Amino acid sequence: MTTAIRARSMLTLAEVCEELSVSRSTFYDWRAKRRAPRCIKLPNGDLRIRRSDLDHWLEDREDAARWRPRTT
Repeated sequence: MTTAIRARSMLTLAEVCEELSVSRSTFYDWRAKRRAPRCIKLPNGDLRIRRSDLDHWLEDREDAARWRPRTT
């Protein structure tokens, strides 16, 4: 896999937060609660999220919302 292709398939934390419309602190809170998409921690401490992991995570959230019974 070339570096350019690999770079497009990996998102920065800022890109993910922007796409999800959440703050960085919210993402870190989700991560601490194990509710965030899978992350890769680079040697410098930065996080990257694979596009495929984010897409799967979003699909799982959609399924959970669709099948959750309403309580009134």
